[in-house]
Amino acid sequence: MKTDKAALVLACIAVVIGIGSTNGPVKEMLAQLKPQDALAVTAVLPGEKGRKDLRAQVEQKAAELNTPPVDATVDRVWKAIPGYNGLEVDVEASYRNTLLQGPGEGLKLVYRQTQPKVSLNDLGAHPIFRGNPAKPMVAFMINVAWGNEYIKPMLDILDEEQVKVTFFLDGTWLSKNKELAAEMLKRGHEMENHAYTHPNMSTLSRARATAEIQKTQLLLKESLGVTNQWFAPPSGDFDQETVEIAAALGLKTVLWTLDTVDWRNPAPEAVVAKISAKAEPGTLVLMHPTASSSRALKGMIRAVKAKGLKLGTVSETLSAERLLPSDVE
Repeated sequence: MKTDKAALVLACIAVVIGIGSTNGPVKEMLAQLKPQDALAVTAVLPGEKGRKDLRAQVEQKAAELNTPPVDATVDRVWKAIPGYNGLEVDVEASYRNTLLQGPGEGLKLVYRQTQPKVSLNDLGAHPIFRGNPAKPMVAFMINVAWGNEYIKPMLDILDEEQVKVTFFLDGTWLSKNKELAAEMLKRGHEMENHAYTHPNMSTLSRARATAEIQKTQLLLKESLGVTNQWFAPPSGDFDQETVEIAAALGLKTVLWTLDTVDWRNPAPEAVVAKISAKAEPGTLVLMHPTASSSRALKGMIRAVKAKGLKLGTVSETLSAERLLPSDVE
């Protein structure tokens, strides 16, 4: 019975578009359909003029949306800035996809990304303070060396708002709080390196600085199964040697664009207002598990989203991966 209905639908379509006299891609497409697939065809496929008009629409939209990639660079102020993939509309795939759309559903575009010639890995050992300003994404960096009582409430808010962040863990804290760290990881957050004893890195010998980073790197692997990628210097204190030591261990040194200064216990409303006013594409926002940030967190998230920016981890924000229009909430 289903096969008979399918055959009837195919016959009707063939009559409407004149399949007996059509030698183009539409005939080939219909010839490849299985009987059950015919039931999924919801639109009368256009004739020759309609197909030409549709292809012209796709080509016009491609010309509007196609964007070249942006190379990573070393800025005089911001230091290393990651690159950003370009965007190309696959005209042929978009055209064929749109042919199968229902009436009034618009173009169904297929994209591909093009990589920049220069990536973050090509720049050498430089600190990173922000993402690419062309990428409409913001990351929350939460440095953890104390403040256990606020971590679970913050995790609950992040779950509620469907946001993932990057926690930078002090190694001494991690050694004493492995179960809580595992809970943070289980909820889908990124876990990274904040040295072992929260020292001022620029004051340390090379051997001691290496040990501070490496010990936490190993602990992240052993206790959480995490392969460490990023190093956030405690208190933002570092020098070029710190960056080079981290690079030798396979880590990039990351700081922040915007600081909540939550250790001073500002009013939550003031923190939200600051984020609302200053967050922009590529911003890395620093905070800690404090009373101030815990109470301001939901407002900060909504302030960022209200600006048309997507929240993600440090890795997501600093990657060259391009956000498509549908990715931004």
